[in-house]
Amino acid sequence: MLVNLRKSLFSPLTIVGWLLFGVCLLLHTQSSYLLLLTVAQLVFVPATLQIIIPIKRWHMPIILTGMLAVTSLHIWNEGLAAILFAFVYLLYTAFVAYLGINRFMRRGFTNMAEIAIDVGLIYLCIGGLWFFAYIANIDTGFSPLITWLTAIHFHYSAFLFAISVGLFGRLCTTRLYTPITLIVLAGPLLVAIGISFSRIVEVVSVMLYIGAIYALFFLALRARFHNIWQAIFIRISFGTLCLTILWSLLYAIGNASGHIMISIDRMIVLHGFFNCILFGLFSVLGWSLEPPSTKQLPWTFPVSHIRGKLTTTGEPHPGLVDHLDAFVDTISLPKAITHFYENTGQYQLFASVKWRAWFKPFAIFYKLISTRTQQLNLPLSQKEVEMTGTITTISENEDGRIKPRAWIRKVDAQTTFVALYSKHQTAQTTYMNIALPLPYSTMVGILKLNSHDGQLSLTSQDGGDTGIYLAFRSNLIKLPLHEHFTITASNEKTLSATHQMWIFGLPFLNIHYRILRKD
Repeated sequence: MLVNLRKSLFSPLTIVGWLLFGVCLLLHTQSSYLLLLTVAQLVFVPATLQIIIPIKRWHMPIILTGMLAVTSLHIWNEGLAAILFAFVYLLYTAFVAYLGINRFMRRGFTNMAEIAIDVGLIYLCIGGLWFFAYIANIDTGFSPLITWLTAIHFHYSAFLFAISVGLFGRLCTTRLYTPITLIVLAGPLLVAIGISFSRIVEVVSVMLYIGAIYALFFLALRARFHNIWQAIFIRISFGTLCLTILWSLLYAIGNASGHIMISIDRMIVLHGFFNCILFGLFSVLGWSLEPPSTKQLPWTFPVSHIRGKLTTTGEPHPGLVDHLDAFVDTISLPKAITHFYENTGQYQLFASVKWRAWFKPFAIFYKLISTRTQQLNLPLSQKEVEMTGTITTISENEDGRIKPRAWIRKVDAQTTFVALYSKHQTAQTTYMNIALPLPYSTMVGILKLNSHDGQLSLTSQDGGDTGIYLAFRSNLIKLPLHEHFTITASNEKTLSATHQMWIFGLPFLNIHYRILRKD
């Protein structure tokens, strides 16, 4: 526990932050409430970064430069020099946002706890923008005080709170965590939008935010922390928000009704002080005692090396798989389904594509791109069309996976799909590993096969490695896409299949296939 404290809260970087904050206290000649943001910039932000990111040597000069820029603003707080120092701090927050984006790009839309940390890092740059606008006297449409309050809002309620929620998510296992976190992450933007454009939106967003904070505090009371002191500190920090958010609600209701219930000056004193000391300090201290480890493991399954258009193919191949029983128990499946996967070239495919109405504008725009790339080039009409196809082998050296083969499907001589099929095994489960080459990248579908009631299903949402990913350079991002296939045999020569797809949980595509065995 003491070792962890030395790494973050009492590290050389954080000690420098405390010393610089002491300098700011001595030099400060403006309103004392401005120091509430200064302590976050010099102490809370650097300490939090050390909890979640391994600080490298080249990180140190960037962080120290940002801290020195904030300190310098307490000496030169007007004119061109102040604008320059504020811009340097903005660049520093942009660097922190880059770290958040980089974390996300190595993982994608998976693990809500880690996404919360990513979003918190990105939010700091928004705080940096508002801080720069305040120092540079940029007309934001609000008073200088509101501009400053927005800056502190994104340092505490966005950056620090989002990361604290993310660290808590590494300990929390309940299903309530995900919806609570989504509201918490959207809260700072919704409140800011409400303040800017609609008092009603402001009140509603604050009420949603309140519900999420109280639910989070309830989960924290039941959670098992690494030690008693961490439990006390984190519960105090979340409990403090349960109190201070009520003042925000009173302030929002007062603005919406025209009857001031709590003044902005009193908000700054009460809300600011409690959030700074009881939330900010206790949050950083609590997580510094013993930072919880991430549950996100790196992806280890093989990914096709092929990017862009497939240019080289080998000999014709009979089917998508050599033996279907390598993926699923085929005893209960009709023989026609097994025969189709092992001898795909002996079948005709007729497809009817149905886009959901809400997605059609996006489909029309994407059609302009897919016609050129000749990938995922689906018809816009629901009219049934025949998909002709060929299956050929691919070099293992070029692809990087075992026994890859390409299934190239066309509609009226235009390529619709180029799917590269292979397989891999993880923890006794064999997955279908499918790659769809895209410009400079590859979309990867990892599907698990299951048999039930004489049907075969293939799904990207069944735990383990399953999912749809985008591979580019050294990154492998899990996308907010899911697909599900269901294959049914009507008789020995006739099959049907449905292909359903979702984005962010919303259905957007349904393809129905008629599959006929050639005479």
